[in-house]
Amino acid sequence: MPTNVTMPQMGESIAEGTITKWMKKVGERVDRDEPLFEISTDKVDAEIPSPVAGVLTQILVKENETVAVNTVVAIVEGEGAGAAPTPAVAATASPEAPSAALPAPASPGAPTAVMPLAPEEHEGGEAEEVRTSPLVRRIAREHNVDLSEVKGTGLGGRVSKKDILDFIDQRRASAPPAPAAAPAPNAPPVAFTGATQIVPMTPMRRQIAEHMVMSKHTSAHVYTLVEVEMTRVVATCERCKQDFEQRNGIKLTYTPFFVRACVEAIKELPVINSSVDGANIIYKRDVNIGIAVALENGLIVPVIKRADEKNFLGVARAVQDFADRARSKRLSVDDVQGGTFTITNPGSFGGLFGLPIIHQPQVAILGVGVIEKRPVVRDDAIAIRHMVYLSISYDHRVIDGAVAERFMGKIKKILENWDEAVL
Repeated sequence: MPTNVTMPQMGESIAEGTITKWMKKVGERVDRDEPLFEISTDKVDAEIPSPVAGVLTQILVKENETVAVNTVVAIVEGEGAGAAPTPAVAATASPEAPSAALPAPASPGAPTAVMPLAPEEHEGGEAEEVRTSPLVRRIAREHNVDLSEVKGTGLGGRVSKKDILDFIDQRRASAPPAPAAAPAPNAPPVAFTGATQIVPMTPMRRQIAEHMVMSKHTSAHVYTLVEVEMTRVVATCERCKQDFEQRNGIKLTYTPFFVRACVEAIKELPVINSSVDGANIIYKRDVNIGIAVALENGLIVPVIKRADEKNFLGVARAVQDFADRARSKRLSVDDVQGGTFTITNPGSFGGLFGLPIIHQPQVAILGVGVIEKRPVVRDDAIAIRHMVYLSISYDHRVIDGAVAERFMGKIKKILENWDEAVL
């Protein structure tokens, strides 16, 4: 009995997905819950398992083709096809965060299976003695894990995504945590075979490009820049970093300071935390701060939900957690949705400042430059101070220059006169 396999919906705001790889060929047998194909959306990547056991009889969407959610992408012929499994959506980046996927209209006599996005293991791979999936092998390569050292709990001793993530977590717990602002690894160099080399954009790269161009066409971008003395913040970090790490198990970084300053400034100027809908301005009650995280082939922006309700430690834990999970592809769809304001940090790579593009549908984004010692004038004398350039890109449709300057002035005042306890 044939079963339609559909493009799943991985979140309420996601309308389409790109099939990046088929793991089975037409005519090959596939087990229920065995990975069938990989997809990429503008939020996360996912490995999609087959809803039933049987034979893949048709592939209707080619690799690197983008289609709307609920589109039938393949047909599997097999026993038990009439009983669709319970929906259980989970992004490749996370073993959690369920989200329902809607079924596509079925053709006569062909029931439509609701796709569970819980990526499971399957046979095959570079090392024949280790039974696992391409997703697990990719995670192993990124974290320098020897899969033979990972105990598989899946069928026949297969190493599942949960197995390798648990292994990585245990290894990380025995080593000092990496700072949240650590730069992502460099992308591999292009292997030239001639004067030029044409390389197709990855789905993530294409979607970033489309989103950024759309933002520039949507918002009237204006920029302002301020210089902030970070002496008190740097001194606080130096004084408290050892006790902070011993007490909380995470390193003290500068990012939580900027998040807390932005939250307080937004409370004073709530239009910064808004969006535009036609001729209406939508003010957001919750302050959900997105933190841009650089990846090897792009970037992703996990969101600290209700950051205005968190103290310094709560923000610091969220920043560290998101940075770790973003780089190990464990973010859920919910983790990257609902942002109302974004912070990006070109300074982590040594940039003095940047002029970032607004992350739609938000109306402003803060750019943080590198913190470094510079000569400044203090009391008619030259002094050496820790300084940083902060930039804001804002939507002139709803934010005027005076408002942006007041917002940046508030952040500057908070950081230069830091008095919030971090321990």
